[in-house]
Amino acid sequence: GTTMSYAELTAKVAEPTAIRAVASANGANAISIIVPCHRVIGSNGEMTGYAGGLGVKRRLLELEGVRRSVADLFTAIQY
Repeated sequence: GTTMSYAELTAKVAEPTAIRAVASANGANAISIIVPCHRVIGSNGEMTGYAGGLGVKRRLLELEGVRRSVADLFTAIQY
């Protein structure tokens, strides 16, 4: 998988105006181990909300090898 923004995710599902719906579905994800919602980040590269907390989200991304820049922004990578 890759990290991607909500806007990128909505474009992939052919609903580019459904950012709020995608964010709500992401927040209600009860199977986050199977559907890795922690990989969705803000359009500006910043971390956004996560049910487990931003610290957990940051740690999961780091464990998967996602690199942070100096400004605590995440770069999309394939893993």
